[in-house]
Order: sequence, then C-alpha cells, then structure tokens
Amino acid sequence: MIFSKKKITTAYTLEKCTKCQTLTKRKFNVSDILFAEAPNCSSCDGLTRIEKIFGETVEL
Repeated sequence: MIFSKKKITTAYTLEKCTKCQTLTKRKFNVSDILFAEAPNCSSCDGLTRIEKIFGETVEL
C-alpha cells in the first residue's frame, strides 16, 4: 500500500508508591508482573508496586 503508515508499539510499566502515591512510568521488562513489588520509591524510599502494564502506539 502506498499510503500506509508504520506503527510502532512500545510497552511500559507504571509503578505506584504505597506511601506517597507517586506514579513512575518506565519501559517494560520481561520479568515485570502486575502487583509485584518493585524497587523503592526515589522520592520517599517507600515500597512501590507495579500497577499497570500497557502499550503506546506511535504512527511514523
């Protein structure tokens, strides 16, 4: 097709701190599991959990 656009989907993981409620978006890792504990929060050193795994599509 002459006018078709390429689409690229990138997977992301959203982490939420249980103490200060800060949300952090980062690229998805194969070992990510929903509601699993993640590294400590960078702002308050509280416990973070993986809240969401999603993809964003960009047309080129």
